[in-house]
Amino acid sequence: MTTPALNVKNLTVRIDTEGRRLTLVDNISFSINAGSATGLVGESGCGKTMTAMAILGLLPESGVSVRCDGIEVNGKDISRLNTAQRRSVLGRDISMIFQQPATALDPVFTIGQQIAGVVRRHIGGSKQHIRQTMLAALDSVGFSQTEDIAAAYPHQLSGGMRQLAMIAMATVCKPAVIIADEPTTALDSSTRTLILQQLKSLQTLQQTAMLFISHDLNVVRQVCGEVMVMYCGRLVESTDCQNLFSHARHPYSAGLLSCIPQISTTRPAPVTSIPGQVPAATELPPGCHFSPRCNRTEAQCRISVPKPHDEDGRGAACFNPL
Repeated sequence: MTTPALNVKNLTVRIDTEGRRLTLVDNISFSINAGSATGLVGESGCGKTMTAMAILGLLPESGVSVRCDGIEVNGKDISRLNTAQRRSVLGRDISMIFQQPATALDPVFTIGQQIAGVVRRHIGGSKQHIRQTMLAALDSVGFSQTEDIAAAYPHQLSGGMRQLAMIAMATVCKPAVIIADEPTTALDSSTRTLILQQLKSLQTLQQTAMLFISHDLNVVRQVCGEVMVMYCGRLVESTDCQNLFSHARHPYSAGLLSCIPQISTTRPAPVTSIPGQVPAATELPPGCHFSPRCNRTEAQCRISVPKPHDEDGRGAACFNPL
């Protein structure tokens, strides 16, 4: 059996606040093979970015508890590494494209200095080799005038250019796994298309496994083969994109799809919203967290946590699936 590039086992994240322990990510497991992309979707506040930060070990130690049975990158468990050991892994074996490059990039260093710093730490070599590797990374994401981009500071670039620079930094060491957190948010359509093309190209050429976090299902459909739907820190459905769009089984998944406007020669289905909103972590209902917003709720839903069903490779954590 092929070893997954990323294998997350029973990941749970809890925080202590005001004398209470709150669960933000609730015992999730998944794996991604080399060269594959898996989407993680859900409304804001469902725990997507928290999951990514927990995988990378970037959550603060004070007041936060991260528990898991393993987070493996190419078979190596990185969840047990100390701080120094983790620094040697992040950026080399697994890296992240952050949602806001304007704040993720250091404003006092040029783009070239920041990418070169990653190369120097994880690859090494002469100054000339480091510079050529840095320029090649900028060229690989579509920049034509790489010298000018390397000499620029983050504030001198547009939002799309900063995002491309962030992708260059994340991929310069050819990591086995990339976590892309909302990489196309707040970008215009042409820049969004360029970013997605670059991510798909890098994934194919380098056989990188990618966890693609987004609230935009249409974007996920373009990039990913598999998709996981998250609600209140739980994975409520895991399947391939084709099955999700043709027949979502969890009511929450179906609700997300119903919010997408359809273009059709015939009269399209009306756009409908999911009633209510994602509850705060302090107000999570017992049983299925989605039950107060669901039109298929039964008595069992309000007291018990549903486990994923498995039919033809589909998994929906629902007592009354579609």
